[in-house]
Amino acid sequence: MSLTHFNIPLPTNEPVKSYAPGSPEKAELKKELALKSDQHTEVPVVIGGERIFTGETSFSAVCPHNHQKKLSTVHFADKILLQKAIDTAVKAQKTWAELPLSERAGVFLKAADLLATKYRSAMNVATMIGQSKNIYQSEIDAVAELCDFFRFNAYFAAKILEEQPLYSPPGQWNRMESRGLEGFVFAIGPFNFTSISLNLAAAPALMGCSVLWKPASTAMLSSYLGLQILEEAGLPPGIINLVPASHSAITDVVLKSPDLAGVHFTGSTQTFNSFWQTIGQNIGSYRAYPRLVGETGGKDFIFAHASASVDTLCTALVRGAFEYQGQKCSAASRAFIPKSLWPQLKSQLIDMTQSLKIGTPDDFTNFITAVIDKRAFDKIKSYIEHAKNSPDAEILVGGECDDSTGYFIHPTIIMAKQPRYKTMVEEIFGPVLTLYVYDDNKLEDALTECDEATPYALTGAIFAQDRRVIHQLTERLKYTAGNFYVNDKPTGAVVGQQPFGGARGSGTNDKAGSSFNLMRWINQRTIKENFYSVTDYRYPFMQEP
Repeated sequence: MSLTHFNIPLPTNEPVKSYAPGSPEKAELKKELALKSDQHTEVPVVIGGERIFTGETSFSAVCPHNHQKKLSTVHFADKILLQKAIDTAVKAQKTWAELPLSERAGVFLKAADLLATKYRSAMNVATMIGQSKNIYQSEIDAVAELCDFFRFNAYFAAKILEEQPLYSPPGQWNRMESRGLEGFVFAIGPFNFTSISLNLAAAPALMGCSVLWKPASTAMLSSYLGLQILEEAGLPPGIINLVPASHSAITDVVLKSPDLAGVHFTGSTQTFNSFWQTIGQNIGSYRAYPRLVGETGGKDFIFAHASASVDTLCTALVRGAFEYQGQKCSAASRAFIPKSLWPQLKSQLIDMTQSLKIGTPDDFTNFITAVIDKRAFDKIKSYIEHAKNSPDAEILVGGECDDSTGYFIHPTIIMAKQPRYKTMVEEIFGPVLTLYVYDDNKLEDALTECDEATPYALTGAIFAQDRRVIHQLTERLKYTAGNFYVNDKPTGAVVGQQPFGGARGSGTNDKAGSSFNLMRWINQRTIKENFYSVTDYRYPFMQEP
């Protein structure tokens, strides 16, 4: 056996390419778009590396900006296949966990390099046509952030293993080892971030776990490509098993399995709550307490003070609310604006929003594209219709909805006349921003509304120039957001710079992209070795003079 100790390379964030006119990356991407835009993919169940085409294909993913175009047919696993996946994962975990971290990390480090080079255009195209992201949003997510997750996780994992007991007295040797969770982890991915979905499976796998992975069916194109990249990078069969399945099958088989070691989740608060409830009801049947890690809903805010820069605030509102059609967990969905700034901000904000160009992501001049599917379109439209008919709201700009060819909703700004109007407190997950204008002399009341009106605490941002005010608002809104921004939009967390996650109704705040998240996927064993022979049970205190 080799006695070599390997260092994990110090990571740096993957550069985001500009795709400027004449750039080589733009030319390559356009070539890939032309090649893949009409391609149809059969997505199988993948268990132990075996592709299983079940024929249960009730779901087909369509292109959000052209819903007549079928992109992928997704094969669903039944309860029998889910149990097979569990058995396969449990068996594979034993040998995978025995590998040194350097060997496991090598898979993800190689995958990052493959993604950054050979598969960069392919992953961007899969995300652009499958999830309707413009190229810049896709590049940030599906390439740069995913590379960062793979590289930084490997580095953080090595640091975790370096953590050892501080002291061993004479005659003893104290040490600690970390091992992956026994059983399997169930990872459930969202549609909106390719990087998040893959990291939900990859982070536990890196730490020595095996995974059943259920990506969002609407994002299966990029998810399946991600699995193929990991396999090419050397991921052994059975470590990450792709299991599209119905909610009922998951509840009956996966969540009730005695081998369930953890759940790694990003999605709605309601779904995570239902998982937690099911696990709680079955708590006596598990081999160990399952680790529950979730990033859930949000009603993210921008809170402006009278000292804020209007120009900076306006840009943050538009970018924060409307990039990727507001379908970010962190998107600015509500804003509190002081009355003294409103006259100057209003016209500027309306003009900037009206300038946003809407269309398909293959037209690089478009800022806004389509929302993910018909269900999302109908939900978002219902909020806009409510605002059109409510005496407590006024639509300042936008409000147009058109699903004739794609699921297009124009960026919409609603002015609420009450701080707890429907769209100020309920999660919408679309290109809708609601503003409430507060009296400058009622700052404390506005802060209370920002803090207490919703159950969420994911992201938030404050805008002010006065340093005393920045301190005041930062302290006053301490519990409102797990990721808090000062004079910046509440979106765009970068791995290694702003670990991501929220509390309250927004999740368990285990900070994806950090060692805090990785710690959730290991068990640790403390080992004490005694070098002295103890041959007498009696202690000195037992002796009398």
